[in-house]
Amino acid sequence: MKKSSGGAAEKKRVRRSSAPDLTSDAPPRKQAAKKDVFQVFAGKVRDHKDLVSRWAVLQEARVEYFRGKDFASFLKNHPEVKDILESDRNLETEDIANILLAKNLLVRCDRVVKTVRPGKKKLSTWPAHLEIFPEQIFSENDAFFAWTFAKRHPLWQTLLSFFWPVLTLAICLFPVYPHRCKLLILYSCAGILFLILSLLLIRGAIFGALYIFLGKRVWFFPNILAEEATLGELFRFWPKKDEEERPKWTTRIFYAVVAVLFILLLRHHAPDEAARARYQKRVSNIIDDVLEWSPSLALSGMMDKQQNVSNATGSSDAASQASQTGPEDAAPADGSETFTEQYDTEEVMDNIEDAGEEDKQHHD
Repeated sequence: MKKSSGGAAEKKRVRRSSAPDLTSDAPPRKQAAKKDVFQVFAGKVRDHKDLVSRWAVLQEARVEYFRGKDFASFLKNHPEVKDILESDRNLETEDIANILLAKNLLVRCDRVVKTVRPGKKKLSTWPAHLEIFPEQIFSENDAFFAWTFAKRHPLWQTLLSFFWPVLTLAICLFPVYPHRCKLLILYSCAGILFLILSLLLIRGAIFGALYIFLGKRVWFFPNILAEEATLGELFRFWPKKDEEERPKWTTRIFYAVVAVLFILLLRHHAPDEAARARYQKRVSNIIDDVLEWSPSLALSGMMDKQQNVSNATGSSDAASQASQTGPEDAAPADGSETFTEQYDTEEVMDNIEDAGEEDKQHHD
């Protein structure tokens, strides 16, 4: 009985010890809720289009990062985002950022290249390579912060991931398309390729002309070749402000001479009319072969090839069989044929002579 009462007392102690401490300021459930709240807040801020961010390389991994002053101005212009934090909505920007850093939702980074490159007036606004900063505290002065959690993919990206295999299969089935579909795809791809090449050529020509004559670096569509640019920034037309030093006139003259020599070299090695006609005919023949190909023609060609292969196999078998019999066996066949023909000729001649002798006797 004593043992049983002792066991019941131990069970009560265990239950009491496992019960949550109601006197503590932050219960475990509320702490988990706060963590979820800051997670939701971080995802909401990251997906917001007004927070300017870029992509860079951090320890051989691509990360999305923003500047400290942009984060502060974002929360100042959009105070409604803080409503997600519920009871912590009144925290200062620095406190919110430090909590995100403590929860490993953010990591403070620093630029790898800390010296101004030759020909530049100041450091790059958005460095392409970052490293982790030793002190993980928030700051607005030349401080960069990278997101550490995986970004939620929108619905269109999920649908696009299912669309890529279908597109790949459609590209593989291009030879079996109808002739009109082939023409439509061919001219569409050729038009897009011509548009891209023309845009790049005109863009480079404008840059070269303004650089040589005015000494200004002006790139229209400045982000057309950028890897980290978004879709909206990719097709931005107006160029960025030229922050570099004005080039020297000797450098401009040198590039002008190089451009003139390059143009003269292209004119000297340009193909004549006959060569151009040959190239055009060759390319048109290749395109016609691709467009006119069809499974029926391919199958008929395969059948013809199989017939030719069977005929060639039969002739090769006959030749091999004849070579296996040898010349000794082949000679009697030719000799017997010759002997038979000779015997028939002699028999005819004997019959003619016998008929002549009978006629003579009859006349006598």
